[in-house]
Amino acid sequence: MSLLRSLRFFPVACTGRSARAVPLQPFQPWHAFHAGPWLSSASSKELLMKLRRKTGYSFVNCKKALETCDGDLRQAEDWLHKQAKKEGWSKATKLHGRKTKEGLIGLLQEGNTAVLVEVNCETDFVSRNLKFQQLVQQVALGTMAHCQNLTDQLSTYSKGFLNSSELSALAAGPDREGSLKDQLALAIGNLGENMTLKRAAWVKVPSGFYVGSYVHGAMQSPSLQNLELGKYGALVVCETPEQISNLEEVGRRLGQHVVGMAPLSVGSLDDEPGGETETRMLPQPYLLDPSITLGQYVQPQGVTVVDFVRFECGESEQGAEAE
Repeated sequence: MSLLRSLRFFPVACTGRSARAVPLQPFQPWHAFHAGPWLSSASSKELLMKLRRKTGYSFVNCKKALETCDGDLRQAEDWLHKQAKKEGWSKATKLHGRKTKEGLIGLLQEGNTAVLVEVNCETDFVSRNLKFQQLVQQVALGTMAHCQNLTDQLSTYSKGFLNSSELSALAAGPDREGSLKDQLALAIGNLGENMTLKRAAWVKVPSGFYVGSYVHGAMQSPSLQNLELGKYGALVVCETPEQISNLEEVGRRLGQHVVGMAPLSVGSLDDEPGGETETRMLPQPYLLDPSITLGQYVQPQGVTVVDFVRFECGESEQGAEAE
């Protein structure tokens, strides 16, 4: 079933000791490490389990870290992160240039701010992996922090875009060190596929405005309730001089229309209906009721559509620029 048909048939539902010196060795892949005699006591095993829970790295890697650092938990954690980054950068260099057409769109909203991000990988299999989804989450959090740190005084809405290099340079967020580019390298090292931080968009609105949103094929983030993940995403900026009770539903339906009908501009309520080939949003046939235009749906709702952003995962650079 096509995206357009699926959207129509499924309407919206309202540390202590220093480590001993070790000679420098050429870095080996983590899977080359072998278990030794270090795990000989219950306390050692407890440290190992604690390090695994805290970092998420494998049994063999955590054991090697504790052996190298004489059981010092904090130093073992630092050692793991350094080795992960080293291997991640190595794999990132090796895999650079391989096509990344799969991935996910991430949508995050906090207060009067909403962000869309796109992170790409090589296969749909990896896009369903928890570690990849956590990378998308981290990119969304980094973009949100960047947007909220902007000190502009809003009298109307503001909208911005970040390209791949700008996105990669952002700080990773409050619970991660380094940049988003560092987090990307770690993910490449863990999952063994080329990945790219493709782009991000953000919208901030003052009182009297609202950001409607929608993600197609949405799944909830495993650890962040207000992050949605999917293959298509949209933000729709609405002006709302009066508070209306069903504003969230209206905003979601507008986002659904943008995803399904892919308009190129907003248009006007005075525009004549343009049929299936219309690219202006308001004179397009309304996605969920093609007998009327979107403008005819919007007008009695008490909102005015002023702008929108649409992301489609894996679309070409030309298509992304047009959006």
